[in-house]
Amino acid sequence: MSRLLPRQPAPELVVPTLSGTTWSLADAKPQRFSLIVFYRGLHCPVCKTYVPELDKLHAELTTRGVEVIALSSDTEARARHAQTDWKLSQLAVGHSLSIATARAWGLYISTGGRMTSAGIEEPPLFTEPGVFLVRPDRTLYWASVQSMPFARPHFREIVAALDFVIAKDYPARGEA
Repeated sequence: MSRLLPRQPAPELVVPTLSGTTWSLADAKPQRFSLIVFYRGLHCPVCKTYVPELDKLHAELTTRGVEVIALSSDTEARARHAQTDWKLSQLAVGHSLSIATARAWGLYISTGGRMTSAGIEEPPLFTEPGVFLVRPDRTLYWASVQSMPFARPHFREIVAALDFVIAKDYPARGEA
């Protein structure tokens, strides 16, 4: 697992989306940040409430100059099932994230195969959650990586933090 450092270039990220396009960090043109949210997948009962919270805040993030994508290593079919079941109407949803790319982003990888409390079988390998803010120059601003599905950053708090960051031109921290 690599260790990403703020103020350093973020790894390459290219994923297909459910809209039929390809999302690429290199091609992203946010005013202030790209908010990249890696979620565990359709099988995750925590994601089923977490990702819809992000969907509801999409407009607030967009007005702050933030481009948002939620993505997983799920297949297109599983990602589409999540989009429908979780009623995701605003988010760009990426799928088919490779495990190699996930490792480059420093994500934890879990082995699956068991039935979750949501009644959906885990894929053989999947990523644990991670949330990243990346500047338009593709340098990492902020990162939160979990080894478990629990205790993730709340998106409402991220919106409030963005207001502070934008108002104070607050620099990235943790680069040393």
